[in-house]
Amino acid sequence: MRERLESWLNDIWYRREPPPWPLRPLATLYGRQVERRRHSARPVSIEKPVVVVGNITAGGTGKTPLIIGLSGLLKAAGLKPGIISRGYGRRHRGLYRVNERSTTAEAGDEPLLIHRRAQVPVMVCEDRVLAAQQLAPKVDVLLADDGMQHHRLGRDLEICVVDGLRGFGNGWLLPAGPLREPLQRLPQMDFVVCNGQPADPLPCRIYQMQLSGGVLKKLYDPSQIRDLHDFSGSPVYSVAAIGNPGRFFDRLREAGLKVTGKAFPDHHRYRPEDFGGLTGRPIIITEKDAVKCAELPAEYSGADDIWYLPVTAEPEAGFKAEFVAKVKALTE
Repeated sequence: MRERLESWLNDIWYRREPPPWPLRPLATLYGRQVERRRHSARPVSIEKPVVVVGNITAGGTGKTPLIIGLSGLLKAAGLKPGIISRGYGRRHRGLYRVNERSTTAEAGDEPLLIHRRAQVPVMVCEDRVLAAQQLAPKVDVLLADDGMQHHRLGRDLEICVVDGLRGFGNGWLLPAGPLREPLQRLPQMDFVVCNGQPADPLPCRIYQMQLSGGVLKKLYDPSQIRDLHDFSGSPVYSVAAIGNPGRFFDRLREAGLKVTGKAFPDHHRYRPEDFGGLTGRPIIITEKDAVKCAELPAEYSGADDIWYLPVTAEPEAGFKAEFVAKVKALTE
């Protein structure tokens, strides 16, 4: 049901035409609620600088690779970053500090991926303020994974990540369109980072970002690697449960792979039967999906030919320099 609903909404959101009229008054009501929450919020100040990295649209934009990249920039600058997250999709509630033995049920898929790639402290909690308060004494600066609309969390910088290919769809607020907040919020952000070339002009200064990555790792033995182009011209299956699976499938096709894609809703909890019938060809998944799929029993059909593609965010040099300078100024 959720998969069909998401597909229906995405079809409406990313057609360049007005949404069905029954959704329009709901978007108006949603917009009023957004403004009410924003203006009535009493932000809680945190003892260390807080940088929120999020978006104003529903769905994926590339913020997780950017968070990982930003943590690396801050470490290279001599700072100790920490990351807070809601931990969407986990089965537990309350504070939880991610560690090497954590599972996706305990931490959530994105926090677990971030911890493993960034190698910095990661604290999850549905109350982001509580997570920030707990982690702040142990770090120099906090990066908030998502939380742009969590106005109770005080913040010093806001970074909005935009999917250049999809942009803002029909430009309507939820549920008539993909917007969580009106476009007028963009000029109020400290940085707007566009993942790929923007399809439409944006009403503010933007910084470019690309996702790079061409080396595949085997799911149950990451020491085994293959160049993505080794599969060029070959038929493969690709399975993805991310905010924008189409972007991932297209990335593989651009590398010359003949892709049969199978998409699930974002944060989908995988079961062995999800791979039923996908035999006789390699299966390529995202790194975010890999943290969940690695928890499946390794004996099911096709498990020995699943590969994942790690990606790295590559923002433009001007953004990196300005971001580090602003954060260092906040910590002095």
